[in-house]
Parts: sequence; C-alpha cells; structure tokens
Amino acid sequence: MGHVTGCAARSPALAACWAALALAPAALAPATLAPAALAAGTGGERRLAALYQQDGRRELTGADLERFPGAGVLWCRRPDGIPQKAAAAWLIGSRSLVLTNAHNFRNRQLEVTRNVADCYFQIAGRNYAFVPEILELGVEPEARRLHITDDWALLRLAEPAEARPQPIPDPPTLPTGDLTLPVTMVSPAGHENYRGQSSRESCAVRRIDPPSEGAIRRARHDCNDGYGGSGSGLFDAEGHLIAMQSASLSMNQRHAFDIEFHYGSALLIEGRLREALEAQARATRDR
Repeated sequence: MGHVTGCAARSPALAACWAALALAPAALAPATLAPAALAAGTGGERRLAALYQQDGRRELTGADLERFPGAGVLWCRRPDGIPQKAAAAWLIGSRSLVLTNAHNFRNRQLEVTRNVADCYFQIAGRNYAFVPEILELGVEPEARRLHITDDWALLRLAEPAEARPQPIPDPPTLPTGDLTLPVTMVSPAGHENYRGQSSRESCAVRRIDPPSEGAIRRARHDCNDGYGGSGSGLFDAEGHLIAMQSASLSMNQRHAFDIEFHYGSALLIEGRLREALEAQARATRDR
C-alpha cells in the first residue's frame, strides 16, 4: 500500500487537507495523509482539469437528491469570519448525525487545523450548527498519523435537520482484490475542477485493498475528483452507500487511470466506522 498525500487548502487561511496521493513502494506503511503543494505553475489559481481523459460529471438534480438522501456540504469560516465551502458531508443514520472526513479538522500529524465551532452543515437550503464539543475521529488514541482508512469524522447537529438522512448501509460483502464495480460518485460540494456547484458521475471501483485501520478497506476507483471532492459518496447500482472519498492522486493533472499510480481512494463503510455510525445514530435518533 502507498503513502497518501493530502493537499493543502486552496487558501492558506483554511487549514483543510484536500487530499492527493503520493505513492511509495508497497513494502512501506499503510496509506497516510500528508500535506502537498498546489500543482506546479498554477500560482494558486483555479484550474479546470479532470483527473482522467474522460469526464462524465454532471450537476446533481432534484431526482438525484431524492435517490441519494443526506447529501450536504460542510462549510467552515476563515479567520476573517467569511464562510467557505470545505467538503462534502452526509446526514446519516439520524437527523442529527453528520459524516465527513477527519482531514477537515486534523492534518497528517493529527494536529488541530479547524475547530468544530468554526463550521456548519448545509442541507436542503438550510444551515445547521454543530455541537462544538462533539467530534468523533476515526484515528485510534495511539495513532501518530492520519490514514485513508481512518479518515472519517462524526459530528452532531445542535438541532435535528429537516431533511431525510442517508441510511446506514449494511456491511459490504465486496471481495478484497481486483474487480470492476460500477458506482456513482455523488459530490454535493462539487470540485474546483468542475464548473457546477455539485456533481455526480458514473465510474467504477477497480480494486479493494486488504483491511487496515479499524478493519476498514480502501477502495481504489476511477472517478474524477478535484479540490473539495473529499467526503463524496460512492453508491452501488442499487443506490446503497458503500464508501466515502478521501484522496486522489495528482489532483488537476490529467492522466490515464492506473491502478498503482493514478487513482482515487475511498474508505468502505465498514469496520469501526460502521460501528461508530450505529452507536451515534442510536444516541441521536430520538432527538
């Protein structure tokens, strides 16, 4: 498995970790998130380039939001108080529970980059504050680094959202190894390399790695991604959520998909993540 590099925020004021992959020999430690610079020569400007030669993304419709409930956006305030779109996030299991990536709040070394109080959740045209003291991260207490498979965070809304949550999926029965599993990547926060405010794309999971942190497996896929796409949901043909996007290789550099050197990484909804979702949903369902 390779090391994974999360790219730095597009604005230095946002201490987010938008992820991009930097691969290392398979003998090294499991995939980890690390900071990365903007693509060479960009000067920090917006670039409209997909990861792959084919870009099948299109804007989410009302019908899509009905088919994929719970799709929302994590917004966080800059130091000057101006809100900025941070990542995709999901209302899941109850009307008070939100799932997104841990790298929105911690860097690779697990240092705090954002406080929960600086962020809010947007869904169905409304904004909802979080309970600032509640943040459950996928990393174990003894962890020293953030990895793809522990790159998840659970937050609690201060009041239940007036929206239908995504159901907690059944444990996946997908085999470890190479496969071609058609999926739809749903990106409610969009991507900086896509013209719309949100997107969906038909693509495929191409390999599932062995379990690592929290008995969770990484899914390598060929879905286009860009800054802001972390937290996107990967859904199977029946519309079941199977994975959450974490990182992609060589953000905004267009190359052919390669299972070893140019692919996206998502974490399956299983293991300790699924256990935490069920526990938190039980705690919030009656609110």
